[in-house]
Amino acid sequence: MKEVLLSTIKAAGALVKEGFSQEFEISHKDGINNLVTTIDKASEELIVHTIKAHFPDHGFVGEEFGNENEDAEYKWIIDPIDGTVNFAHRVPLCCVSIALARNEEVIMGAVYNPMMNELFFAEKGKGAFLNDQPISVSAKSTIQNAFLVTGFPYHFPETKVHPVDIFAKIVKQGFPVRRLGSAALDLCWVACGRFDAFWEFNLQAWDIAAGYLLVEEAGGKVTNFSNQPYTIWDKESLATNKVLHEDMLQLLFS
Repeated sequence: MKEVLLSTIKAAGALVKEGFSQEFEISHKDGINNLVTTIDKASEELIVHTIKAHFPDHGFVGEEFGNENEDAEYKWIIDPIDGTVNFAHRVPLCCVSIALARNEEVIMGAVYNPMMNELFFAEKGKGAFLNDQPISVSAKSTIQNAFLVTGFPYHFPETKVHPVDIFAKIVKQGFPVRRLGSAALDLCWVACGRFDAFWEFNLQAWDIAAGYLLVEEAGGKVTNFSNQPYTIWDKESLATNKVLHEDMLQLLFS
Protein backbone atom coordinates (compact mmCIF):
# COMPACT_ATOMS: atom_id res chain seq x y z
CA MET A 1 0.00 0.00 0.00
CA LYS A 2 2.89 2.36 0.71
CA GLU A 3 4.36 1.65 -2.72
CA VAL A 4 1.01 2.31 -4.41
CA LEU A 5 0.46 5.48 -2.39
CA LEU A 6 3.84 6.96 -3.29
CA SER A 7 3.77 6.00 -6.96
CA THR A 8 0.21 7.31 -7.30
CA ILE A 9 0.86 10.65 -5.65
CA LYS A 10 3.96 11.17 -7.79
CA ALA A 11 1.93 10.47 -10.93
CA ALA A 12 -0.83 12.84 -9.83
CA GLY A 13 1.77 15.46 -8.95
CA ALA A 14 3.29 15.18 -12.42
CA LEU A 15 -0.16 15.72 -13.92
CA VAL A 16 -0.72 18.78 -11.71
CA LYS A 17 2.70 20.24 -12.53
CA GLU A 18 2.12 19.80 -16.26
CA GLY A 19 -1.33 21.37 -15.95
CA PHE A 20 0.03 24.32 -13.97
CA SER A 21 1.48 25.93 -17.10
CA GLN A 22 -1.34 24.93 -19.45
CA GLU A 23 -4.79 26.32 -20.16
CA PHE A 24 -7.57 24.73 -18.11
CA GLU A 25 -11.22 25.32 -17.36
CA ILE A 26 -12.30 26.78 -14.03
CA SER A 27 -15.74 26.38 -12.51
CA HIS A 28 -17.24 27.43 -9.17
CA LYS A 29 -18.65 25.45 -6.26
CA ASP A 30 -20.57 26.87 -3.29
CA GLY A 31 -19.01 29.98 -1.79
CA ILE A 32 -16.93 32.85 -3.10
CA ASN A 33 -13.79 31.67 -4.93
CA ASN A 34 -14.46 28.00 -4.11
CA LEU A 35 -13.00 26.87 -7.39
CA VAL A 36 -12.46 23.60 -9.17
CA THR A 37 -10.44 23.12 -12.35
CA THR A 38 -10.35 20.41 -14.96
CA ILE A 39 -6.92 19.50 -13.55
CA ASP A 40 -8.46 18.81 -10.10
CA LYS A 41 -10.88 16.39 -11.71
CA ALA A 42 -8.24 14.73 -13.87
CA SER A 43 -5.96 14.31 -10.85
CA GLU A 44 -8.68 12.65 -8.77
CA GLU A 45 -9.65 10.36 -11.64
CA LEU A 46 -6.03 9.26 -12.01
CA ILE A 47 -5.68 8.61 -8.27
CA VAL A 48 -8.89 6.61 -7.91
CA HIS A 49 -8.33 4.61 -11.11
CA THR A 50 -4.77 3.70 -10.11
CA ILE A 51 -5.61 2.67 -6.54
CA LYS A 52 -8.70 0.71 -7.65
CA ALA A 53 -6.54 -1.30 -10.02
CA HIS A 54 -4.55 -2.55 -7.01
CA PHE A 55 -7.23 -2.56 -4.29
CA PRO A 56 -10.70 -2.93 -5.83
CA ASP A 57 -12.37 -3.51 -2.44
CA HIS A 58 -11.08 -0.30 -0.84
CA GLY A 59 -13.24 2.76 -0.27
CA PHE A 60 -12.68 6.38 -1.26
CA VAL A 61 -13.44 9.81 0.14
CA GLY A 62 -12.70 12.40 -2.53
CA GLU A 63 -13.21 16.15 -2.77
CA GLU A 64 -14.47 16.28 -6.34
CA PHE A 65 -16.40 13.04 -6.92
CA GLY A 66 -17.64 12.19 -3.43
CA ASN A 67 -17.48 8.96 -1.48
CA GLU A 68 -17.44 5.36 -2.62
CA ASN A 69 -17.68 2.11 -0.64
CA GLU A 70 -17.72 4.04 2.65
CA ASP A 71 -18.05 0.90 4.81
CA ALA A 72 -14.79 -0.61 3.56
CA GLU A 73 -12.08 -1.45 6.10
CA TYR A 74 -9.57 0.63 4.13
CA LYS A 75 -10.45 4.09 2.78
CA TRP A 76 -8.34 6.44 0.70
CA ILE A 77 -8.96 10.12 1.47
CA ILE A 78 -8.06 12.26 -1.52
CA ASP A 79 -7.53 15.93 -2.23
CA PRO A 80 -6.44 16.03 -5.88
CA ILE A 81 -5.27 19.65 -5.52
CA ASP A 82 -5.23 21.30 -2.12
CA GLY A 83 -4.85 25.00 -2.76
CA THR A 84 -6.93 25.11 -5.95
CA VAL A 85 -7.34 28.91 -5.79
CA ASN A 86 -3.55 29.24 -5.72
CA PHE A 87 -3.25 26.76 -8.59
CA ALA A 88 -5.89 28.55 -10.65
CA HIS A 89 -3.95 31.82 -10.26
CA ARG A 90 -0.57 30.18 -11.01
CA VAL A 91 0.68 30.44 -7.42
CA PRO A 92 2.88 27.37 -6.79
CA LEU A 93 1.70 26.77 -3.20
CA CYS A 94 -0.56 23.80 -3.86
CA CYS A 95 -0.27 20.05 -3.54
CA VAL A 96 -1.80 16.61 -3.89
CA SER A 97 -2.83 14.99 -0.59
CA ILE A 98 -3.65 11.30 -0.14
CA ALA A 99 -4.24 9.49 3.16
CA LEU A 100 -5.12 5.88 3.89
CA ALA A 101 -7.37 5.07 6.86
CA ARG A 102 -8.06 1.65 8.32
CA ASN A 103 -11.28 1.48 10.32
CA GLU A 104 -11.31 5.30 10.52
CA GLU A 105 -7.71 5.53 11.81
CA VAL A 106 -5.24 7.20 9.45
CA ILE A 107 -2.30 4.85 9.03
CA MET A 108 -0.48 6.42 6.10
CA GLY A 109 -0.40 9.78 4.36
CA ALA A 110 1.49 11.70 1.71
CA VAL A 111 1.44 15.31 0.55
CA TYR A 112 3.28 16.31 -2.64
CA ASN A 113 3.97 19.80 -3.96
CA PRO A 114 5.43 19.03 -7.39
CA MET A 115 6.26 22.68 -8.10
CA MET A 116 8.71 22.68 -5.17
CA ASN A 117 9.53 18.97 -5.52
CA GLU A 118 8.64 18.35 -1.87
CA LEU A 119 7.13 14.98 -1.01
CA PHE A 120 6.04 14.52 2.60
CA PHE A 121 5.21 11.03 3.86
CA ALA A 122 4.23 9.50 7.19
CA GLU A 123 3.26 6.03 8.35
CA LYS A 124 1.63 5.40 11.72
CA GLY A 125 4.32 4.63 14.30
CA LYS A 126 7.18 4.98 11.81
CA GLY A 127 7.89 8.72 11.69
CA ALA A 128 7.54 11.51 9.15
CA PHE A 129 9.73 12.32 6.18
CA LEU A 130 10.40 14.99 3.56
CA ASN A 131 11.98 13.61 0.40
CA ASP A 132 13.02 10.51 2.38
CA GLN A 133 14.73 12.53 5.14
CA PRO A 134 13.31 12.39 8.69
CA ILE A 135 11.57 15.55 9.88
CA SER A 136 10.43 16.83 13.25
CA VAL A 137 8.42 19.73 14.61
CA SER A 138 10.14 22.84 15.92
CA ALA A 139 11.68 23.04 19.36
CA LYS A 140 10.21 26.51 20.00
CA SER A 141 9.16 26.80 23.65
CA THR A 142 8.12 30.45 23.95
CA ILE A 143 4.79 31.52 22.47
CA GLN A 144 6.01 35.10 22.05
CA ASN A 145 8.49 33.85 19.44
CA ALA A 146 6.04 31.61 17.62
CA PHE A 147 5.67 31.68 13.84
CA LEU A 148 2.03 30.86 13.01
CA VAL A 149 -0.08 29.89 10.02
CA THR A 150 -3.83 29.76 9.50
CA GLY A 151 -6.51 29.65 6.84
CA PHE A 152 -10.07 30.80 6.30
CA PRO A 153 -12.94 28.57 5.14
CA TYR A 154 -15.30 29.38 2.29
CA HIS A 155 -18.17 29.08 4.78
CA PHE A 156 -17.62 30.47 8.27
CA PRO A 157 -19.12 28.42 11.11
CA GLU A 158 -21.52 29.80 13.70
CA THR A 159 -19.18 30.46 16.63
CA LYS A 160 -19.23 32.74 19.66
CA VAL A 161 -16.19 34.56 18.30
CA HIS A 162 -15.78 35.03 14.55
CA PRO A 163 -12.64 33.42 13.10
CA VAL A 164 -11.57 36.75 11.59
CA ASP A 165 -11.83 38.40 15.01
CA ILE A 166 -9.51 35.74 16.43
CA PHE A 167 -7.08 36.34 13.59
CA ALA A 168 -7.20 40.11 14.12
CA LYS A 169 -6.59 39.73 17.85
CA ILE A 170 -3.46 37.68 17.25
CA VAL A 171 -2.09 39.95 14.53
CA LYS A 172 -2.69 43.04 16.71
CA GLN A 173 -0.45 41.45 19.35
CA GLY A 174 2.38 41.39 16.84
CA PHE A 175 2.50 37.68 16.04
CA PRO A 176 3.73 36.82 12.53
CA VAL A 177 0.89 34.89 10.88
CA ARG A 178 0.93 33.52 7.33
CA ARG A 179 -1.90 32.30 5.12
CA LEU A 180 -0.62 29.95 2.41
CA GLY A 181 -3.99 28.88 1.03
CA SER A 182 -3.36 25.14 1.48
CA ALA A 183 -4.15 23.46 4.80
CA ALA A 184 -2.26 20.34 3.78
CA LEU A 185 0.92 22.36 3.23
CA ASP A 186 0.32 24.32 6.44
CA LEU A 187 0.33 21.05 8.37
CA CYS A 188 3.38 19.72 6.54
CA TRP A 189 5.26 22.91 7.32
CA VAL A 190 4.37 22.52 11.00
CA ALA A 191 5.59 18.92 10.79
CA CYS A 192 8.99 19.95 9.43
CA GLY A 193 9.41 22.88 11.82
CA ARG A 194 8.91 25.81 9.47
CA PHE A 195 5.84 26.88 11.43
CA ASP A 196 5.22 26.35 15.13
CA ALA A 197 1.42 26.13 15.04
CA PHE A 198 -1.58 26.06 12.71
CA TRP A 199 -5.30 26.52 13.34
CA GLU A 200 -8.37 26.61 11.12
CA PHE A 201 -12.16 26.26 11.22
CA ASN A 202 -14.30 24.10 8.95
CA LEU A 203 -11.74 21.88 7.27
CA GLN A 204 -12.83 18.76 5.43
CA ALA A 205 -11.29 15.31 5.92
CA TRP A 206 -9.43 15.47 2.61
CA ASP A 207 -7.82 18.79 3.59
CA ILE A 208 -6.25 17.45 6.75
CA ALA A 209 -6.04 13.64 6.89
CA ALA A 210 -2.50 13.23 5.55
CA GLY A 211 -1.13 16.39 7.17
CA TYR A 212 -2.61 15.44 10.54
CA LEU A 213 -0.67 12.18 10.56
CA LEU A 214 2.50 13.98 9.44
CA VAL A 215 2.33 16.39 12.38
CA GLU A 216 1.78 13.62 14.91
CA GLU A 217 4.51 11.40 13.47
CA ALA A 218 6.88 14.38 13.50
CA GLY A 219 6.34 14.77 17.24
CA GLY A 220 3.59 17.39 17.22
CA LYS A 221 0.07 17.47 18.58
CA VAL A 222 -3.31 17.88 16.86
CA THR A 223 -6.59 18.46 18.70
CA ASN A 224 -9.87 20.23 18.27
CA PHE A 225 -10.38 23.62 19.93
CA SER A 226 -11.61 21.91 23.12
CA ASN A 227 -8.22 20.18 23.38
CA GLN A 228 -9.86 16.81 22.74
CA PRO A 229 -8.21 14.07 20.66
CA TYR A 230 -8.56 14.90 16.99
CA THR A 231 -10.42 12.96 14.33
CA ILE A 232 -10.31 13.79 10.66
CA TRP A 233 -14.06 14.45 10.72
CA ASP A 234 -13.69 17.32 13.23
CA LYS A 235 -14.33 20.86 11.96
CA GLU A 236 -11.89 22.53 14.36
CA SER A 237 -8.17 21.94 13.96
CA LEU A 238 -5.19 23.02 16.05
CA ALA A 239 -1.76 21.58 15.24
CA THR A 240 1.36 22.57 17.15
CA ASN A 241 4.85 21.43 18.05
CA LYS A 242 3.20 20.04 21.23
CA VAL A 243 5.19 22.29 23.56
CA LEU A 244 3.12 25.34 22.59
CA HIS A 245 -0.27 23.62 22.48
CA GLU A 246 -1.71 24.95 25.74
CA ASP A 247 -0.30 28.41 25.03
CA MET A 248 -1.93 28.40 21.60
CA LEU A 249 -5.32 27.50 23.06
CA GLN A 250 -4.96 30.43 25.46
CA LEU A 251 -3.84 32.76 22.68
CA LEU A 252 -6.75 31.82 20.44
CA PHE A 253 -9.62 31.70 22.91
CA SER A 254 -8.78 33.60 26.09
